[in-house]
Amino acid sequence: MKVIGIIGEYNPIHLGHIYQIKEAKKLYPDSIIILITNSTFTQRGDISILNKWHKAQISLNNNIDLIIELPFAYATQSADIFAKGALFILNKLKINTLIFGSESNDINKLKEIAKTQVNNDKYDVLVKNYLDKGYNYPTALSKALKKELGYTLKEPNDLLAISYIKEIIRNKYQIDVVSIKRTNNYHDRTINGNLVNASLLREMYNNNKNISQYIPKSTTQYLSNLNINMFYPYLLYKIITTNDLSIYQTVDEGIENRIKKQISNSKTWPELVNNIKTKRYTYNKINRMLIHILTSFTKQEANSITIDYIRVLGFNQKGKKHLNNLKKEIDIPIITHYKPNKSLLLDIELRATKIYDLVSKDNLTEKEFKNPPIKKN
Repeated sequence: MKVIGIIGEYNPIHLGHIYQIKEAKKLYPDSIIILITNSTFTQRGDISILNKWHKAQISLNNNIDLIIELPFAYATQSADIFAKGALFILNKLKINTLIFGSESNDINKLKEIAKTQVNNDKYDVLVKNYLDKGYNYPTALSKALKKELGYTLKEPNDLLAISYIKEIIRNKYQIDVVSIKRTNNYHDRTINGNLVNASLLREMYNNNKNISQYIPKSTTQYLSNLNINMFYPYLLYKIITTNDLSIYQTVDEGIENRIKKQISNSKTWPELVNNIKTKRYTYNKINRMLIHILTSFTKQEANSITIDYIRVLGFNQKGKKHLNNLKKEIDIPIITHYKPNKSLLLDIELRATKIYDLVSKDNLTEKEFKNPPIKKN
């Protein structure tokens, strides 16, 4: 039987995601599908407008069999670290196929690029040279790729796919990869029928536009009006009362001085990001950096964490059976709620949830202790 892994932020889950699930089921009708998803904040440096319990419920309603949490400490980092955490957990859950969306939908090209990035020392030198010239990391990767292989690849889901494949190669995971063609990309500002990317959907929703035709019916009731700017007063306080911002994860290369300088010139979170922005730093990287400051996620913590649990958010009968079959094989605990002082990674997760709850009305902190996984018969 195919055990399929899907890595999805589902922010929010929309008809493009549903299309991916349906295509996976068409390819592998008797499969088990496992989703690993973030909880509070995202890899692209934003807030999740669906909390993890709502994501679990919606996913179960749309043919996902098992939903697992991707810990905050991996979910809010660069593509390679994001992929590292997700693939580690999915491999523990014995998936044999990873399915992802791709703009190019050229799996052989994606594999060739991933192998080059992992095994080609010359490529690494090229990347370093471009970084030394002041380019940000994604641009340095792209330029090195163009010079070494003659490929141009800039689309976000293709780049994430390469990170997934690299992680599989590095760890020799026995996982096949399958791509499903995306009809639009993360930066697309156009609407293609009823398929709209998550970024544009969030923008439309925050501008009080009706997005019901672009999302599953069950999603509408769970949408929140949360946006990252709601956290700006807390971020402002944190920045002006912290002497050394460089202790926080991803705050590197002296950019803490620029943050300190620009905080007094900025009235909103997006304005601060624009004021900090340089050729060296992407918007996503700056947003992730600010989230790490906001949540007090330090370099010391990032260097100390290991994935020492798997947290289940929801399952149906197929998902439950798969978990039961694996219990004797998995060498880290499978947990269903927060337990104090058991794991640094779990403590960081609770802290991020408490920060999220400063503006959320979902009382997620209490649910961390009390909520069992959502079950679907």
